Amino acid sequence: MLILCSGSKTRAELLKKAGIKFVQKSCKFDEESVKSNDPYEFVSIASLGKFRECVKCFENENIIAADTVVTDGKQILRKAKNEEDAKRILLAQSGKEIKIVTSMWVKYERRIFGRTDETVYEFEEFDKKDLDNYLKSGEWRGKAGACMVEGFCKKYIKNVQGYETTAMGLCVEELLKIIGEQNAH
Repeated sequence: MLILCSGSKTRAELLKKAGIKFVQKSCKFDEESVKSNDPYEFVSIASLGKFRECVKCFENENIIAADTVVTDGKQILRKAKNEEDAKRILLAQSGKEIKIVTSMWVKYERRIFGRTDETVYEFEEFDKKDLDNYLKSGEWRGKAGACMVEGFCKKYIKNVQGYETTAMGLCVEELLKIIGEQNAH
């Protein structure tokens, strides 16, 4: 049994689909305290900060903590603060190549594992009307880069390198290697 130290519905769904037994609990960590403009450094520091807080809260448990960011190569595209911010962030991805970077820390059977993975997407230009409908839907809320590769962005994918689960916030394929396939299902 794992404790997923995240409130993310998407991460929980990924674990369910993989047949990994878990409970979802969180501890407080202020991501805004991370002062880095480098997406790999940012996501590593944020996920490690979450992990350390959760180890304090659930010290004798198996734990997983993760963080995800989107980058267009120039800037980190974080979670949108409002609809206008979401539009700005999504337009920075339209017709471009982006990287979605996820870092996870796992404490399993008293051993600690950390890793950072990326998935690279090349998108077609987003249709303006479709983008407006997505913005109005609010589905972008709480998503790194307001990006949903399993939803809105899916039809615009021109090319992809890497795991979709990484882009969705948790590289399940690598997690299964850490905890062992026999512990799923």
